[in-house]
Amino acid sequence: MSPKPSPRLFDPWTSRSVTLRNRTAVSPMCQYSAVDGIATDYHLVHLGRFAMGGFGLVMTEATAISPEGRLTHGDLGLWGDHQIAPLRRIVNLVHDHGAAVGIQLGHAGAKAATLAPWEDPEDHDEHTRWPIQSVTDQPHAPRWQQPRALTATDLQAQVDQWVTAAQRAAAVGFDVLEIHGAHGYLLHGFLSPLSNTRIDEYGGSFENRMRFPAAVVAAVRAVWPADRPLFVRLSVVDSDTAGLSLQDSIAIARRLGELGVDVIDCSSGGIGGSYERPIGPGYQVDYAHTIRQETGLATVAVGMVMDPQHADQIIAGGSADLVALGRQALAEPAWPYSAANELGYVEDGERYELLPLQSRSWLAKRDRQLTRFENAIQEHPSPTPQKAAASDPAVRS
Repeated sequence: MSPKPSPRLFDPWTSRSVTLRNRTAVSPMCQYSAVDGIATDYHLVHLGRFAMGGFGLVMTEATAISPEGRLTHGDLGLWGDHQIAPLRRIVNLVHDHGAAVGIQLGHAGAKAATLAPWEDPEDHDEHTRWPIQSVTDQPHAPRWQQPRALTATDLQAQVDQWVTAAQRAAAVGFDVLEIHGAHGYLLHGFLSPLSNTRIDEYGGSFENRMRFPAAVVAAVRAVWPADRPLFVRLSVVDSDTAGLSLQDSIAIARRLGELGVDVIDCSSGGIGGSYERPIGPGYQVDYAHTIRQETGLATVAVGMVMDPQHADQIIAGGSADLVALGRQALAEPAWPYSAANELGYVEDGERYELLPLQSRSWLAKRDRQLTRFENAIQEHPSPTPQKAAASDPAVRS
């Protein structure tokens, strides 16, 4: 019996009852463009274009479970029923164009109440800032806002906020839910020994630092439909090498798997100052590979993956189950279409299958026109231009 061939980038992938048409995903990327946490037409177009471009999974940006948990005043939110309908429009559009759609839920913790990268603090009044809460009362970094340390009672109440947000996400119709446990936000703040200096049952030992994130994951899994996958995004290592290590994150991932998590989305950094590791194409792929090998959980590889050959190798080599693009997707929303053709993954008659039906006929017509043009050139080649003589008046002038 011949061995089963390795999966490729454009093979389907299934987790629980959700099947993606291929292994490409769009990473969550903050757009800072919501109004009172409500998605706008911008979000509809922004996320819809990736489904139209052929991605298998389209993820929303980090969506706050509470108003105070927003990174900026422009973050998406799911703390109220009034935020459901605009998100449902997005889900329906993405589904209509063949992709699955996921939501990332989060709480910014000590990084909350900041401004979008292009905004000037002088242009904003006090409504764009608010009191913030975090693991301890220590600011995320020098000159950042000082948070209030969450009490045990606060934490129990916040679990309820995660639960109600997850229930709303299920009602909206999202296929995937991802819990944001990376990049210096609240859950990562509990996991990292650099930021979690608490001396109660939520700080100190590994088990204590896991206590609140584990409570959130367990509560969300209990209300998230059993037939839909649950992802967790981790910063597998902290920016500072004295913080979370790869071995720490293997242990975290194993515990998350026991709680019903299906996929680890493997990122890094966010706590510990400047990033102390090299950054370049695929710089986080090894984390996804190791977590996958050591835990048996599915993983997402992310981090400057831009080249189709590289992305295909990540899947074929067993480093990850999905490859997520962020900034490259912004620059090239139809990256999967281009990649599938570059990799020779489609037959000539199917080369536009990842694009909307409305686009396929126009592109096929262009192909026919170009073919006729090329055939005409071959049948009636133009005469080779003769080099102009120096005596030609046009040359002398």
